[in-house]
Amino acid sequence: MDRAKQRRAKVDPDSGVEDVTVLVMEWLGEQGIHALLRVDPERDRNQWTFSVAHGPLTDPVRIDGSSVNDCVGRALTHLKEQGISVPL
Repeated sequence: MDRAKQRRAKVDPDSGVEDVTVLVMEWLGEQGIHALLRVDPERDRNQWTFSVAHGPLTDPVRIDGSSVNDCVGRALTHLKEQGISVPL
């Protein structure tokens, strides 16, 4: 088995998801899910966008947030509701 697929992030509960965002994106890609994390500094609020689609998802998910932690954290909740549990 590919060692990259065996990685599990060690999460610091005080840091939020910022530390594991790249691993989350890699895992989503391995599942055939298209993922995008974008920052638009010209927006006053909700500068961050996390978007996922395709693969096993029934509906695309787009979340806008004021920080990476807010955006990706809420996106992971929406993914879980669609049956996609990202291993952290």
